[in-house]
Amino acid sequence: MTKLLEKALEAVRKLPSESQDEIARTILQLAANDGEPEPVEPSHLPAVLEGLAQAKRREFATDKEVEAAFRRFDR
Repeated sequence: MTKLLEKALEAVRKLPSESQDEIARTILQLAANDGEPEPVEPSHLPAVLEGLAQAKRREFATDKEVEAAFRRFDR
């Protein structure tokens, strides 16, 4: 295991169990895909491409914006 992965897992250990499970599911899904990209629905492609362009420009959501987005799933 790399030092970076050890550091990431140590950070995850400090999170609530629900968050740990969410991260674990994501890791397992990524590992199972052997690096293959996820298929993108054609109707979602413009949003995905815009998101990638924003990331390239280093335009990321603030912590407050991320919290608000996750709160919408709690309803």
